Amino acid sequence: MSIIWLISIIWIILTSFRGEGKTFVQYFIPKQFTINNYAKLFSSTGVFLFKKWFLNTLIVAVGTCALSTTINLSVAYVMSRMRFKLRKAYMNLALILGMFPGFMSMIAVYYVLKAFNLTQSLLSLVLVYSAGAATSFYIAKGFFDTISKEIDEAARIDGATNAQVFTKIVVPLSKPIIVYTALQAFISPWMDYIFAKIIMGDNYEKYTVAIGLWYMTEKENIENYFTMFAAGSVCIAIPITILFIWLQKSYVSGITGGSVK
Repeated sequence: MSIIWLISIIWIILTSFRGEGKTFVQYFIPKQFTINNYAKLFSSTGVFLFKKWFLNTLIVAVGTCALSTTINLSVAYVMSRMRFKLRKAYMNLALILGMFPGFMSMIAVYYVLKAFNLTQSLLSLVLVYSAGAATSFYIAKGFFDTISKEIDEAARIDGATNAQVFTKIVVPLSKPIIVYTALQAFISPWMDYIFAKIIMGDNYEKYTVAIGLWYMTEKENIENYFTMFAAGSVCIAIPITILFIWLQKSYVSGITGGSVK
């Protein structure tokens, strides 16, 4: 399986440096190597505004990461540490909602945003991607369950409030799950096409890279822009790859630590 994945990755990287501009060729290694595909990608000011789209995606991803992670961890802490009426009912509801793909609600979400005049804006994407954070708390809750409640009690004896226990005691002990939650929140808007396309419509300058790269592969464009599409695919993979390599240890610890109590 690793070999199959690596062949696909190597192929797209080689294609991004291919000097022959055709869509598909019968050979694996390019006959001519060039960096013009990358140069054109970032210098284009006409049809494809890759720099603008990349910046839009980065803004949405960072905003979503901050907001979604805050909501997710806050709800997870409440569900782990506090007991209140309808707590079990809410957890069951969140579990059931998690079984349905998010795009099933995209038409309803679009009309809600339209009613508030929020369509075709980066803010609307941040709100949409962060809206489900309060129902995806189960892994973070499982991690918080592993932290001894005696630590909370000791802090409260010293006069700490619930907010102080969360921010000064629990959060510093929860680096792995914070990294896992933040990465998941960052990746979702970075790679999403469906919601971005529905919400942005024909607002060309507010496109994200997912919409832009798809636009490059449409019938009228693919013959001339396929190698640029490959270059764009490599460019958007680099930030995610660096993040995973840098935070791999914490990411694995977070997902395994939150999977069981």
